[in-house]
Amino acid sequence: MIYKIQATYKKEMLKEFFSKLTDGSIESLKPDGIEMLHSMQNAKISSDNFIVWYELCFCEVPLNHERTTVYDKYFDTFTPVLVEKKEDDILGKSFWEYMRTL
Repeated sequence: MIYKIQATYKKEMLKEFFSKLTDGSIESLKPDGIEMLHSMQNAKISSDNFIVWYELCFCEVPLNHERTTVYDKYFDTFTPVLVEKKEDDILGKSFWEYMRTL
C-alpha cells in the first residue's frame, strides 16, 4: 500500500538522522530500510518544519515498524494517508539537501 505522509521534523535531531541515513544504519534495517532511505531522499519541505513524502508499507498499522524503529525519534506530528498511487504533486525544497547543509 502507498501512503502520503506529512510530518513535522525535530530540527535538533536532523544531523543525527542524516548521519544514520548516509552511514547505512537505516538502509540496513529489515524489511523497510531501503524504502525509508529512498523516501527521505524524495521528501520535500512543504512549509516550516513540515515535510511530505510517499512511502510503500504493508504493516497492518500504517508505517508501524518504520515509526517504532526510526521515524518517531525524528518526527513529531506524523500523518499517513492511504493513496492509490504516487503523484508528482509534492512541492517544496528537498529535505535531503536541507539536511545535508546542517
